[in-house]
Amino acid sequence: MKLASRFEAATLSTPELYGLRKEAFIAFTAAPRGSQEQRDALVTMRTIEDELATRAPGL
Repeated sequence: MKLASRFEAATLSTPELYGLRKEAFIAFTAAPRGSQEQRDALVTMRTIEDELATRAPGL
């Protein structure tokens, strides 16, 4: 999974972010424990959560 930056997350719509978060979660669970892939997926999920938290509810 490619690591998503804060800037990339900001350019996506809310539904796109939820889709990317799902992809990151699947990548996280599929990656070997403690691997760089797993860390990248976790950071991507955190980046997406941070971006979603800055948006107004319902948008």
